[in-house]
Amino acid sequence: MKPIIQLLHFGYHQAMSCIFPVVIFGTLALTSVIDIPFIYRYDAILLILLGVQYFMYRSGLETLDEIKVICVFHVIGLMLELYKVSMGSWAYPEPGYTKLFGVPLYSGFMYASVASYMCQVWRRLRMDMTDWPGLMPSALLGGAIYLNFFTHHFIPDFRWWLTALVFIVFRKTRIIYRVRTTTYRMHLSVAFILVGFFIWLAENIATFFGAWKYPDQEQTWQLVSFSKISSWFLLVIISVIIVAQLKHVKASRTQ
Repeated sequence: MKPIIQLLHFGYHQAMSCIFPVVIFGTLALTSVIDIPFIYRYDAILLILLGVQYFMYRSGLETLDEIKVICVFHVIGLMLELYKVSMGSWAYPEPGYTKLFGVPLYSGFMYASVASYMCQVWRRLRMDMTDWPGLMPSALLGGAIYLNFFTHHFIPDFRWWLTALVFIVFRKTRIIYRVRTTTYRMHLSVAFILVGFFIWLAENIATFFGAWKYPDQEQTWQLVSFSKISSWFLLVIISVIIVAQLKHVKASRTQ
């Protein structure tokens, strides 16, 4: 009976941590079948997501520190979107007033939702890390991963070399998380893979409802390439590095 209770508690906290991502996909789904009068779809999505973030903060579902992290990821994601769209990697074909160089401003929230999940699950499951490699190795690796998203259009793609470095740098790192009174451990690289896979599933849902379109989805929707799992795997690493480092900094200040 205890394993079932533990699983239910774990599932509850995971579900509560996914509130913002679920809202995003729900909004994409509803606005794809329901026409909102007097406003473009992309603009409506942005207003809805801003309203949800305000509600989550005012209701206590998210803290001020978590809102700050989400804002940072919104900017990071938007910069990447601006570059990728300009390079023709994907497109946002619908009109909107809140588009910047062809990119709707709501798109940054799709990256910020990853940060929202990371912050929420960290707090709810009272997470911690063991054998964290430290600021310099993790920051350099995270910076190299982010830079590779830009540079692979001009020079060779180093994602597989970077992936190998991830397993080397974080080879000893474990996630500690707690469900009720029981403490569990998981290898950090395994967590990266699992979250990256589920984001890939979410990406298929998002493209199905027209959040954006890859070039091979212009005529008809089809499954997003499995190679994108590696991209999300690396993006999740950036998220974890930033969130974990901020948590370590905050913890050191309160000691």
